[in-house]
Amino acid sequence: MPVRYRIPLFLCAVVALVTGLWGGLGRLPGLFELTGGAALPPPNAIGFHGALMAAAFFGTVISLERAVALNRPWAYLAPALCGLGGIALLAGLAPVPGGSLLALGLAMLVVASAEVWRRQKALHNVILLLAAALGAVASLVFAAGAPIRDAVPGWSAFLVLTIAGERLELSRLLPPSPFTLRGVAAAAGLAALAVLAGALGGLGADAVGAVLAVAYLALAALLVKRDVAWKSARLPGLPRYIAVCLLSGYLWLAAGALMLLAWGLPGGGPHYDAALHALFVGYVLAMVFGHAPIVLPAVAGIPFPYRPWLYAPLAVLHGSLLLRLLGDGLERADWRLAGGLGNGLAVLLFALSAALAVRSGVAAKRQRSR
Repeated sequence: MPVRYRIPLFLCAVVALVTGLWGGLGRLPGLFELTGGAALPPPNAIGFHGALMAAAFFGTVISLERAVALNRPWAYLAPALCGLGGIALLAGLAPVPGGSLLALGLAMLVVASAEVWRRQKALHNVILLLAAALGAVASLVFAAGAPIRDAVPGWSAFLVLTIAGERLELSRLLPPSPFTLRGVAAAAGLAALAVLAGALGGLGADAVGAVLAVAYLALAALLVKRDVAWKSARLPGLPRYIAVCLLSGYLWLAAGALMLLAWGLPGGGPHYDAALHALFVGYVLAMVFGHAPIVLPAVAGIPFPYRPWLYAPLAVLHGSLLLRLLGDGLERADWRLAGGLGNGLAVLLFALSAALAVRSGVAAKRQRSR
């Protein structure tokens, strides 16, 4: 599919990202008082913050990347359905219509991932397939009207395992040992069992959180040991930047897993906020910052050269998340609010930094072609 036809899918992803972030800020205590109510997002963005971020935004982006790799028209149904699901949630068509579209989109991602596995029967493709299936299960749980908390384990596994599969694929410069491969497979299987048992009612939320914690800790330990980022960190420019993003992300994965192990998966409150945002903000967004210079040129066909200012949003991300978690732990609502606002600022700074980097790359490309 030509790049210009992917633009509507990008726009759907951007809408889900912006409204999801806005909705997340709207959930922070003290925002109303700080802004006088002027900056409050619409209720649907607040209520469906998790679904917009995990299933609509990341579902669209991940399935779009998979569709580009497959180069098959039918594969673009996955990002289209995920994008439409996000729009439906914002329009108030929830949970059944919006959640069903998200589930169908992620089910199509399962089909696309199965085709990738058929072409290349490797462990990382099995994990990517499993991740998509768990995302679809979580979206079905959400579409059935269950509380968001019941869908969170599947959505977290969708993202954690997707990243794990991609890192395993890129570990060829430091080939994993048979022990590492078996360990990663076992951890992914354990995460899948926890999500499925929770979805079917066989495990309570706290037990699901504890089992996921064990799986995520194992993944963090196994992957960080053999990740090519250790070699890349010794190189200047883009390789080092990506390595810093990845290695810092693994720390947040381990931290979030330890919080889940200690606290389970409460329905809300500071422990819930801390554990989930360590995973979704600290781990997932750090990995997004690191992979964007690789993925964006492949998907959008535009250059994304390294620029030193890319470190600024990464520093804001980690610093603001640490402040947010301190606010959770010390029951300081003002710190939690400041940290949450900083999380949103980090994403905006990254978008601006990426745009400036792309602009400079396009200008340099034009200069060379003259």
